Amino acid sequence: MRKCLTIKIIQEVINLLKGAVTIVYPMKLPPHDTIRMEFENIEDLSGTQASLDIIDPTTAQIWFCGKEMYRDGKTIGDYVGKIENCKVILKISKRGSGPPAREPIMSEEQRKQLMLHAYKKQEELKKLDQDDDDNYLNSEWADSKNLKKSFHGLHNISWGPGK
Repeated sequence: MRKCLTIKIIQEVINLLKGAVTIVYPMKLPPHDTIRMEFENIEDLSGTQASLDIIDPTTAQIWFCGKEMYRDGKTIGDYVGKIENCKVILKISKRGSGPPAREPIMSEEQRKQLMLHAYKKQEELKKLDQDDDDNYLNSEWADSKNLKKSFHGLHNISWGPGK
């Protein structure tokens, strides 16, 4: 079940992590430990790869449907409408970085299923092409004059003696 992420939920998870760390390390973590610095909110990310993921709220851009949502006081409801069961995907990027990449139309699992179905269909068509013989036309049920022969009594007539 999907659930909206709120500050309260994040704080509860952080408190659970703090409790787990306290149980594992009863003498507390050293002051230079990144987990302790994160719990105390004094972590310095300068010079690390994680610092590139932080987006300043004053320079952030929000994108919806490939269009930038401007900071003109409009809410998301003004852009989307009043549809309650609508799924809205917003993306945040740094100013000047352009629109974010589009999401794929279908998931990897759906793509695999589609390719499998196409392969099976192709194999079935190949099999039908190989079985393209006309042997069934020589059978009795395929004879277009079968009804006439049955009315005239012309079935099972042999031209040779004893056959």
